[in-house]
Amino acid sequence: MKKIRIVADDKIPFLRESPLSELCEMTFLPGGRISRADLQSADALITRTRTRCNADTLAGTPVKLIATATIGYDHIDTAYCAEHGIVWKNAPGCNAPSVAQYLTSLLLTLSRRHSLELKGRVIGVIGAGNVGRRVAEAAALLGMTVLLNDPPRAEAEGGSAFVSLDEICKNADVLSFHVPLERGGRHPTFHLADRTFLNRLKPDAFLINTSRGEVVDNSGLKAVLAEGKIRGAALDVWENEPEIDRALMERLDFATPHIAGYSTDGKANGTAASVRTVARFFGLYEAERWFPALPLPETPVLQIDSLADAVRASYDILRDDSALRSSPASFEKLRGNYPLRREFQAFRIRNMESLLPELRDTLKRFGFQG
Repeated sequence: MKKIRIVADDKIPFLRESPLSELCEMTFLPGGRISRADLQSADALITRTRTRCNADTLAGTPVKLIATATIGYDHIDTAYCAEHGIVWKNAPGCNAPSVAQYLTSLLLTLSRRHSLELKGRVIGVIGAGNVGRRVAEAAALLGMTVLLNDPPRAEAEGGSAFVSLDEICKNADVLSFHVPLERGGRHPTFHLADRTFLNRLKPDAFLINTSRGEVVDNSGLKAVLAEGKIRGAALDVWENEPEIDRALMERLDFATPHIAGYSTDGKANGTAASVRTVARFFGLYEAERWFPALPLPETPVLQIDSLADAVRASYDILRDDSALRSSPASFEKLRGNYPLRREFQAFRIRNMESLLPELRDTLKRFGFQG
């Protein structure tokens, strides 16, 4: 029987050790350079966001399936795929806990840096899908009041759990974006946070974007930061990646190279989802239940005195911030060679039972083991 032929992004972790490597004929290439010529004999494409899956890449090829190991899919021309019978599948929710870990580290570091009490502060979570929900849960565990904005969900479920963007602009101390990039349709998100939006924020507001770079007007953000109209901002995603605005970077409290969802756990989830997609589509059922074995963190057992200690030991956002500021031109290299980062559940607190009950409960609810 002829093997299924697959072209895959060479930066997708764990994929080489998956059963597909034996069951299929695999070709690994740099994602940003995969072209139509590379797909002339491919049955499927396993990708990340750096491969543009459109007519230029797909026309005249035998590709029947695209599996992207990411939650986002704005790199896929879904209309073209539908018109030409190409099935595509993303990996929704695969990195939601990773982004929540990133936000938790960010918020606790922000609190320490500015002597800002998080408890009782209002966070506006814009986009309440898989990622937004996990971020909202983490913020609530930090004692913050959560406002959710998600027009599609509000329409589908009723509006009682959601608020308008006007209300978030008026009341939020922190705004965190978790929306897909939509340039048209009923709920476009391109430049959702434009200059007009940014001018409506509270003077002490802090803006965070980990969704897509184009959701926030970067030039508008640079202007309001220069004018001191908001407290500050953090960007993990940027317009014109990887050629980021270095003047904007200098004005940010936190600047990272599109790695909020880059925990090892999140990457494994995305890869496993793509393998599952391929296995089901082509009937390779022996690969359907595969999941990679994950390495332990460098220090899996922690002795801590606070939630901030535990979070910082699992992931310190300042390491990624420092890496980007030291070499902005290495944006893609920093992503491609991102170090091991395990999520909260990979860590055990040695002194868990000796901690105060409230702290112990919070740690366990974040996922730390006792």
